[in-house]
Amino acid sequence: MELLQVADAVAREKNIDRDEVLEAMEQAIQKAGRSKYGHEHDIRARIDRKTGDIHLTRHLEVVEAVENEATQVTLAYAQRRKPGAQVGDFLVDPLPPIDFGRIAAQTAKQVIVQKVRDAERKRQFNEYKDRTGEIVNGLVKRVEYGNVTVDLGRAEAILRRDELLPREHFKNGDRVRAYIFDVREEARGPQIFLSRTHPMFMAKLFAQEVPEIYDGIIEIKAVARDPGSRAKIAVISNDSSIDPVGACVGMRGSRVQAVVGELQGEKIDIIQWNQEPATFIVNALAPAEVAKVVMDEDNSRIEVVVPDDQLSLAIGRRGQNVRLATQLTGWDIDILTEQEESERRSDEFRTRSQLFMEALDVDDVIAHLLVAEGFTSVEEIAYVETEELAEIEGFDEDVAEELKQRALNFLDEQDVRMTEKRQALGVEDAVAEATGFSPALLVKLGENGVKTMDDLADLAADELRDILGKEAPTEDEANEIIMAARAHWFDGEEGAPAAAQPSADDQAAQS
Repeated sequence: MELLQVADAVAREKNIDRDEVLEAMEQAIQKAGRSKYGHEHDIRARIDRKTGDIHLTRHLEVVEAVENEATQVTLAYAQRRKPGAQVGDFLVDPLPPIDFGRIAAQTAKQVIVQKVRDAERKRQFNEYKDRTGEIVNGLVKRVEYGNVTVDLGRAEAILRRDELLPREHFKNGDRVRAYIFDVREEARGPQIFLSRTHPMFMAKLFAQEVPEIYDGIIEIKAVARDPGSRAKIAVISNDSSIDPVGACVGMRGSRVQAVVGELQGEKIDIIQWNQEPATFIVNALAPAEVAKVVMDEDNSRIEVVVPDDQLSLAIGRRGQNVRLATQLTGWDIDILTEQEESERRSDEFRTRSQLFMEALDVDDVIAHLLVAEGFTSVEEIAYVETEELAEIEGFDEDVAEELKQRALNFLDEQDVRMTEKRQALGVEDAVAEATGFSPALLVKLGENGVKTMDDLADLAADELRDILGKEAPTEDEANEIIMAARAHWFDGEEGAPAAAQPSADDQAAQS
């Protein structure tokens, strides 16, 4: 019974299953038994779960042909001892209880301690594996090379130096609050990794301080942090009667100050989230004022124009404000002053006007009118509807038709020039036919050493797109072009890649 009492005490203390402790004891007794009777024997130990009695036995397997005399017996021998024995059965011989010597007892103790430790680690992992994303409180147990080991009560966690706020130091016994960002089962047991710099640590702190967030009335949409210095958090209210920013700030700033205090004075900008990217980005750049935004949705880039005196505020110290706004919104933000934007617009206006004057052989008045109406290229004028062009003030249908004709003539002449240049560069006609690119794009290929089908086939999709720049096809289209260029590599081969085989439409076009 004494063994059962010890097992119960260990199970309660370590918070693990009683059977796991008893199994560890059985393995320890088994190991000691093999040390006494010989490691070559199949010695097994069992502790009676009701009485605590120890049963030590030797097992012999019944086999057709004996390979190991210490653990196996023949069928004939087994049937003499136990009528009806069959191959695969075991003969079980009870052994006298062993008197643990000092070394055997020490070995048994080591086995029990190791097995109990393994069971405790398994329990810790199962308990914490689903707690990733929670905030926990603990006591600093030790600090080694800046890494802090935290006692969570029923487990230990590690708070690495790079997950601490700048200039933050802990001593043994200090209380610490942190965010569980990862739980991994490793060779030395479960590793619980904590962080005080993770963006979600701040979000969870707000959820603790702001009941509306905890209740789901206010939702945190995005968080960006420069740990220990500054942060931005975007919030939205699911109840139109509740101001999300005001609720997070609290009466006289009490709620936000509680979070700031925990984060060692980190300044926090609370921003109203908006599903319109332009509005959200303007909010995210607070406290700077924004005069105008120009969006490029395809590349997730946005140009933000600010008054000249707001530039330093919009960029922030060492670019901090615009960097955090970029992290928060997921858009690349370029900031210009009104003066820079005005100068750039003037340059673009001049450049486009000059282009139209030369290409269409018109005076500066007509060129300026075209630019003012938003035309940016000769192609747009060539292929725009005549009625739309005729609506420009001072234009009529005759003028519109003449401009369209001049634009088409210019493009035809340009194609002839580019085709001659393409041929001079040595770009094969096959490349032109396979890609369907304009002569100008084919010249770009030639200038970058892509002159034959093999040159084209050797490219990767991103290389092709880099060469062609703004007028490049999509990645999927680029892949199709390259695979079509590789088709001749597989001619006559079985199992050629499907993408390399010309389609029925292609074959009909070629014939």
